[in-house]
Amino acid sequence: MEILVPIAFFGFLGAVILVPIWLRERTKQSAHHLLSQALEKGQTLDPALMRQLTEGARPQQQDRPRRTLGSGVVLLALAGGFVAASYLSGGFDPTGNAHNGMLTAAAILGALGAAFLVLAIVDYATKKKDQ
Repeated sequence: MEILVPIAFFGFLGAVILVPIWLRERTKQSAHHLLSQALEKGQTLDPALMRQLTEGARPQQQDRPRRTLGSGVVLLALAGGFVAASYLSGGFDPTGNAHNGMLTAAAILGALGAAFLVLAIVDYATKKKDQ
């Protein structure tokens, strides 16, 4: 029974990651199948539609610095929340174990948030240089 919890956790984690990827690929395959059927019947295809299918996620690259900055700010806010919660929950746990555990989570989230902020600064600098 003890092995069931890790299996369920990693199964859930895998499903959360793999199911959207699988659904996106299935949608692409159905679009390509529909296009091939249209070509077989002799219908003309819109060039804008062909460009959209072949380029994929490239237009989203323009907004990348803003999304990265937003992710960094959210992660730093979460880290601050964990720090505040660890100091405010000190009276609830007389052993003091919760304090150290929450600070560990805050350190991880803070490091990720700082990395996202640095990445956003680099993205903004390269975007500005390209313009």
